[in-house]
Amino acid sequence: MILGQTTRKNFTQNPKNDILSGLTVALALVPEAVAFAFVAGIDPLVGLYGAFMMGIVTALFGGRPGMISGATGAMAVVMVHLIQKGNEVGITLATPIENLGLQWLFITLLFVGGIQILAGVFKLGKFVRLIPHPVMMGFVNGLAIVIFLSQLGLFPNAVPKDISIWSNPSDWFSALFTNAAFWKMMGFIALTMGIMYGLPKLTKKIPAALIAIIVVACITIFGGIEMSTVGSFIKEGGGEGLQGSLPEFQDQIFGLFSTLSGHWDLILSTAFILAAVGLIESLMTLNLIDEMTETRGNGNRECIAQGGANMLNGFFGGMGGCAMIGQSIINVDSGGRGRLSGAVAALALLCFVLFGAPLIEQIPIAALVGVMFMVVIGTFAWSSFRIIRKIPVSDAIVLIAVSAITVWKDLAIAVIAGVIISALVFAWKNATMIRARKRIQQDGTKTYEIWGPLFFGSIQNFNSKFDAKNDPDKVEIDFVESRVSDHSALEAIFNLVEKYEAEGKSIKLKHLSEDCKVLLRKASPKFEEVIIEDIDDPRYHLAADPEKFTKPLSEYKI
Repeated sequence: MILGQTTRKNFTQNPKNDILSGLTVALALVPEAVAFAFVAGIDPLVGLYGAFMMGIVTALFGGRPGMISGATGAMAVVMVHLIQKGNEVGITLATPIENLGLQWLFITLLFVGGIQILAGVFKLGKFVRLIPHPVMMGFVNGLAIVIFLSQLGLFPNAVPKDISIWSNPSDWFSALFTNAAFWKMMGFIALTMGIMYGLPKLTKKIPAALIAIIVVACITIFGGIEMSTVGSFIKEGGGEGLQGSLPEFQDQIFGLFSTLSGHWDLILSTAFILAAVGLIESLMTLNLIDEMTETRGNGNRECIAQGGANMLNGFFGGMGGCAMIGQSIINVDSGGRGRLSGAVAALALLCFVLFGAPLIEQIPIAALVGVMFMVVIGTFAWSSFRIIRKIPVSDAIVLIAVSAITVWKDLAIAVIAGVIISALVFAWKNATMIRARKRIQQDGTKTYEIWGPLFFGSIQNFNSKFDAKNDPDKVEIDFVESRVSDHSALEAIFNLVEKYEAEGKSIKLKHLSEDCKVLLRKASPKFEEVIIEDIDDPRYHLAADPEKFTKPLSEYKI
């Protein structure tokens, strides 16, 4: 009963909000899918159909109700080289194949899907929870900047390219202020943003973004105002419009594999990169939506759903993709919380292509750009400016670096770089935390009480604590307040024991964890005599093996 209730709750909590927010998202998906298809160098319809298949599969089976998936720029920029190389090969074949690069993309998506499914099966999605908060803030800020910059390509040229502000400032400003198309678009963008800002103060029953798009579209259509629309944008980019049929393989899919001779390295490397980029962006978006909605998604389930959707794109001729942070935020802000919102967005997008193309093509680009600008404002972590001087310098560097790399390169590289920087900072801080308290027992034995983690980063400081040459004949090292973390730490202990024994001195090790003792004994039988089994010390069993701590605490002498 509880499972059934949870399933229904995930599908929709408020059907009206989910349906209206889904329609809003569908309108915002059109120019994004088209633009990213142009980035990848393929027909806009491939991007639109890809967005539909990604959206419907992840909406119904993904790990985050309310999250929107589709064709994305992060994956489009990776596809370009593969498609260009495939087209070059297609021309040189004995029987030339037109658009072979696109066919290669479909094959690559099959591998992408397989890799992502395996990531979900092996539960790699949980590692997104380990991403540090500065990396998350840098990701959000960088992605907001990327979304903003991507919208600038939709503007009409404000100034001719042959006029430079540096060499001809007066001509540049003159051209800028006399460009009626540019200022007309700016005006409608401002109107869209004004409606989205003001309407929620009056009512939240209808998505402000949807009303803004409808109002601006009605003004331009019924007012006879000429300006850039979805249809003109597609045609200016080389497309024929929204209407069309699904792309198909020119030959049987297995026949196309013969064209890959000598190019498997390109296919597989591109597949791994696309899979990694897609999963990182999807899981980071999932994490962000979790924070916004104060709920928890399932990263592993999302990996499997993303993989299945990309494989479906490979079989049926879509562009593939991953989660879209901008559209996901639009959905959540518009009230979309259930799976119904994502399903409506995907199905509405398909209906736009199949039945509503003439109407959708008339929607002004300015309205959609205005919506995305509001997404940018809502996405950017403005609090980062306030806290940048209050957080540790290392965290500030990570935040700025991830933001910059996201804009400069891409999301996957930025997140990986941020995690590496954070890990190195963490390792450095812990390396300096290793301590050794020294005392001499009544029988003359010198005891080193180790405090802090022992791992590859702290080994040098650990070794510097000991003086094998000048220490007494009996030495004891107590690890009760330390944790031996990796193989490098085990090797350091092994070398230390050998150093003392080479000086002809006795050394004993106390309070090592069970797994550490097993590994040391495997390394050398002599550790049977070196390791002390202190079975009466409750501190040891609480830290190392709680199951052995069976007596009441009152019976132990501490």
